[in-house]
Amino acid sequence: MVSTAHALHILVKHKELAEDIIKQLKKGAKFQVLAKKHSTCPSGKKGGDLGEFKRGQMVPQFDKVAFSAEILEPHLVKTKFGWHVIKVLYRT
Repeated sequence: MVSTAHALHILVKHKELAEDIIKQLKKGAKFQVLAKKHSTCPSGKKGGDLGEFKRGQMVPQFDKVAFSAEILEPHLVKTKFGWHVIKVLYRT
C-alpha cells in the first residue's frame, strides 16, 4: 500500500481561478510560477511544494486526490480552505 505522496498545490478562493490555472498548466505554464503568483497558501512561496506527506496528514478531500489521482496531471479539489490545484509528483 502507498504510504507517502509528494505533491505541489495552488490554493485559491474561487473555482473560476482554479479552472483557469488548470487551463494555463495544460498550455505549458510552469506550476511553480503560477503557485508563486496565485496561491494563498504559505507553500506558494516555494512553488506550491508540500514535500512528502503521509496518508491522513491532509484534509480528506485532498488526501483522496493525493493518493489516488493520476500522477503529474493537475487535479481540482475543494476543501474547507478553498480550491486546490494539485499535482502529485510521486508516491512511495
